[in-house]
Amino acid sequence: MAEHIATICWKNHQEIFTDNRYSREHHWKFDGGSEVAASSSPHIVPVPYSNPACIDPEEAFVAALSSCHMLFFLAIAAKNKFVVGEYTDRAIGIMEKNKAGKSAITTVNLYPQVKFWGDNLPSKQKLEEIHHQAHHDCFLANSVKTKITIQIEI
Repeated sequence: MAEHIATICWKNHQEIFTDNRYSREHHWKFDGGSEVAASSSPHIVPVPYSNPACIDPEEAFVAALSSCHMLFFLAIAAKNKFVVGEYTDRAIGIMEKNKAGKSAITTVNLYPQVKFWGDNLPSKQKLEEIHHQAHHDCFLANSVKTKITIQIEI
């Protein structure tokens, strides 16, 4: 078992709170010392109560799924003796009503682009197999109800 800890910090900078006109800006602090400026999404809470320059929970969710997939992909590629030189994914999360009528990120589409170095290059089929295995092994993909699709760009 492993614990993963994040500390979320928010402070009220005004006297009135119950009018809902307060800033949603806050910070995420992680055990390694990293700190991230966060806010609600401006798609959900309008500016100036949200700060579009900050990361929002929905973006973080999409990024975490993409990052987890990438880390497993890299490990599997290395095990198969493929040298990855670059990995880029412009992941997109779709928020809509789920079957229960609640707003949810129901789908996350991953669009990984991978550049390999050297002479040992995977075939298209092998690349698809590695992505399939990465998705199957990803801790986060195994933890959510969200449909995750991987659309390989070659």
